[in-house]
Amino acid sequence: MPCLGSARLVSDFKLPAVSIWLYLRRPRSSPRSFRFSYPSSITTPTPCRPRRAFSVSAHLRSEFFEYTSGRWIFNDDLRHAERRLIFKVDELSRLAAESVNRSPDDIVRSEKLAEGGFNRTFLITMCCAFQLVARIPYPATVPKYFAVASEVATMAVLRSFGLPVPAVYGYSPSPNNAAGTEYIFMEFVRGTKLSDIWSDLGEGEIISITRQLAELESKMMSIAFPAGGSLYYTEDLNNVAGSASGTTTWPAVTLEDKRFCVGPDTNLRLWFGRSSQLDVDRGPYESAEETLVRGAEKELAYLRRFGRPLLPFQRVWREGYKYEEQPPSDHIENLDRYLRIASQLIPRDPTLSQFRIRHPDLQPSNIIVSKSPDSNLHVIGLIDWQHTSILPMFLLAGIPQRLQNYGDPISQSMTLPSLPEKFDDLDDAQQSGAMRLYHRRLVHYHYVKNTKEFNEPHYAASTDFKDVLRRRLFDHARDPWEGETLALKVALIDATENWEALTGRGSSCPVVFDAEDVHETRKLDEEQNQMDKVLGACQNIVGFGEDGWVPAERYEQALAHSEKLKEDILVMAESEEERAEIAAHWPLDDMDEEPYN
Repeated sequence: MPCLGSARLVSDFKLPAVSIWLYLRRPRSSPRSFRFSYPSSITTPTPCRPRRAFSVSAHLRSEFFEYTSGRWIFNDDLRHAERRLIFKVDELSRLAAESVNRSPDDIVRSEKLAEGGFNRTFLITMCCAFQLVARIPYPATVPKYFAVASEVATMAVLRSFGLPVPAVYGYSPSPNNAAGTEYIFMEFVRGTKLSDIWSDLGEGEIISITRQLAELESKMMSIAFPAGGSLYYTEDLNNVAGSASGTTTWPAVTLEDKRFCVGPDTNLRLWFGRSSQLDVDRGPYESAEETLVRGAEKELAYLRRFGRPLLPFQRVWREGYKYEEQPPSDHIENLDRYLRIASQLIPRDPTLSQFRIRHPDLQPSNIIVSKSPDSNLHVIGLIDWQHTSILPMFLLAGIPQRLQNYGDPISQSMTLPSLPEKFDDLDDAQQSGAMRLYHRRLVHYHYVKNTKEFNEPHYAASTDFKDVLRRRLFDHARDPWEGETLALKVALIDATENWEALTGRGSSCPVVFDAEDVHETRKLDEEQNQMDKVLGACQNIVGFGEDGWVPAERYEQALAHSEKLKEDILVMAESEEERAEIAAHWPLDDMDEEPYN
């Protein structure tokens, strides 16, 4: 692997040059999932002297409409187009003031606060120092009406149970208002994003934060729901526009507080791309079995209507398929296999099938903390509840992605982490790497340990390999198809090989794979796992994040690095045919994503 400037690739992987193509795997849970968080304030509005009405300059308006937090080293124009939204800034400010019974004349400043993968937020400051957050979804955010309406109801319900969730002052799940956009006005919780101090936390602070999170999750997961799906104000679900097929009413299960109901699941997997055009059942789910099958049924409906042969979306994997388009029939076959066993995946313990709720993306940037007079950190806010689902406990459990350290033997054995014995003898770079690994291990260890102490049902479902396998099957069966079916097929093979333990029954599995098919599938899976390791190392060298994202100030440098890497690998190609394949499938060039939507 060629060097890029002074950066060196750790040469642990002996793969052909054509197999080292850079590409960061994109979770199909986005259009681009760079989530954000914001501080918050609980200031109570007080009367103050009116001021001249606030107005935003033409220059600032452009900043309000465009994504300015970063760039992408491939498909940059597309990513920006997904986030570009023109709306009436002054009208949004007026609506925000009215939501807290203030005059628009009270507004003294409006500024862009943060930009994520689905939304843009603004901080609106009024006289007497009162502040609130205005959040609007990007054009690419789906399902737009349901996502906004459900998040508002979710926050209201969780606040009623005493959880630290921002108050909502006003909202519109429809763009049919004076501002011309959907919006949520909410409390500005004044504190510190945990992500801002995450790498500096000591073990004592990690223990305290993970204990508080485990206690909050325990409180959250103790709330019982009559069905699965997502939460809504009943009125909002009654007012939603009909689907493409002409549906004018949406199914719902009313809560004890009849202002709220459980309705369609807003999980992005069920609505991504052209899936939103399908008239399929997305909930509410009245049983664990319904929950298990609806996503797979959605994907079957998608493939039968829109499916066509495709190269794998992950371009770095295409060599394993000999650069040949893969037929949707392979994935249809595996979805049919999944549906044949889905009813037998339900755990025998009925408590694990009870419908519960948790944060959809519990990570440091969505956790607000504050330091008390005794210098202890306290969790004072959990934000970003968009796309929250209510699911059976066995499907809801698991260590949050940003808190786990799977793949590491120390973490997986739940051994108390420690620094290397000769840590002081290491050079600066080695010490830095050892500290990062130590930090990841501490977070994983103490999150699991505190979850076991304060939320035992969640711990049991998170650590039982049978429930882990059930979640893999469930997630891969409802994932949008991206030109290959390997993840679901491997999970199905694992299920057949662990059938008795998985089901607790002596009957044979209704799905059978040929031994040679299993061998070839696992071989391909191992090749892709090796590619993932190489890609992680390459990502660190070039310095890009999810979907090729880089901070705006590093864009030119990262782009130059990726172009230099492409040039070096093209030189290393052993034939003109190989060189042409590299050029045609280079994973850091722009590509047409439309066939995959």
